Amino acid sequence: MNGFGDYRPLPLSISRRRLLQVGGLGLLGLPGLLRAAEGGTKRKPRARAVIFLHQWGGPSHHDTFDMKPTAPEAIRGEFKPIATNVPGVQVCDRLPGMARVMNKVTVVRTLHHTMKNHNSAGYYSLSGYAPATDDQRLRDSNDLFPAYGSIVDRLAPARTGVPTFVAYPYTISDGSITPGQRASFLGKAHDPLFINQDPNSPDFRLPELSLPAHLSLERLGNRREVLRLIDQQTDLLEFSAKARGIDAHYERAMTMLSSSAIKKAFDLSAEPDAVRERYGRTTYGQGCLLARRLVEAGARFINVYFSQSIGGCEGGWDTHGFGDKPMYPILKKHLLPITNQTLPTLLEDLDQRGLLDETLVVWVGEFGRSPRINKIAGRDHWPLCYPALLAGGGVKRGHVHGASDKLGAYPANDPVRPDDLAATMFYLLGINPKTEIRDALNRPLPISAGEVIQGVLA
Repeated sequence: MNGFGDYRPLPLSISRRRLLQVGGLGLLGLPGLLRAAEGGTKRKPRARAVIFLHQWGGPSHHDTFDMKPTAPEAIRGEFKPIATNVPGVQVCDRLPGMARVMNKVTVVRTLHHTMKNHNSAGYYSLSGYAPATDDQRLRDSNDLFPAYGSIVDRLAPARTGVPTFVAYPYTISDGSITPGQRASFLGKAHDPLFINQDPNSPDFRLPELSLPAHLSLERLGNRREVLRLIDQQTDLLEFSAKARGIDAHYERAMTMLSSSAIKKAFDLSAEPDAVRERYGRTTYGQGCLLARRLVEAGARFINVYFSQSIGGCEGGWDTHGFGDKPMYPILKKHLLPITNQTLPTLLEDLDQRGLLDETLVVWVGEFGRSPRINKIAGRDHWPLCYPALLAGGGVKRGHVHGASDKLGAYPANDPVRPDDLAATMFYLLGINPKTEIRDALNRPLPISAGEVIQGVLA
């Protein structure tokens, strides 16, 4: 079982309680639920879980996994390529840790779209749906598409007592909160278990709801008792920012009270110090270690956000260059060292524990960086060609999918869109990408408008 526990797609025989629940929330309706159930049972999952490592700000492929050493200096930049353990595949010389694990990875070199603003591109990368316009003022609303993990929670949830969708340690934004981080029109019950704490903090923990001596778990059979208990103990509310609706709050509280597995997953102090040091004593490093522990506990979709801010000296990958702070010192001192330590450690750890074959790891930003270095020694937004790394969960090992042109400006062959990446993740989880859900206006929409990337499948 590799720590995953039981997983079953939605059955074709649907309980009366489930029908009432769906009807009460106004979500799929019976026809949509039946379509979801039918789609979910037709394919065997290759992946039991997804760890979605979102690289907020947009990494440069020229300085990481698709270098152009023969291009002009203004294109190729400062770094040199080094060989990896996959013949013919090179990575940046600042990523020797990744060089030793590329035999576990598929590199997709041809992701592309047209959204040049962080919020619109971020929404696209977190949901697989393109917004109607490329507008930096795009704001989160129930008209927009849900997060991947919310769809998984709706159609193929984790076993009872374990949250399907967990997200941490930030709510990402650029001016306004970036859409695509929550359940949107699917309803608050499918929002992630959101953890707004630093996993690297000495006092990091999952807050508990303690039961009064006179009250057993069996007596908590109605919402009123649970809500009264929650009102008396505000720690959980503060931890999750705001209550996300009575039904969602009730279910979340019951999970907290009844699941020892999830509580143990959040106890990072149980990990040997040597393991914690290998991942890196950073927010991102400990966040990736927590992701491995959540997979072992049975969670199905984990969003780990690399940074809260898009860029800066210790933020995300938005490396335009900042006044007297050019791009390369930030890459050398912050972005690449963290990536080089944590990402290969996660892949090796999952593999050594027998988890990688059933855990899909996705490393991707909302777009890439421009081929040409700008006047302030940085690279600008570039959604027209950028990379993603996929590992485990039914994808090929030691493989490169697609190629960019000689300058890394556009796909030369096998172009891929975020829609296709979404379809591939759902497919590997055993969910039919053509399954329909209904939006806030009761219109049927497929959970992905893309096609499965057949070339990356093992």
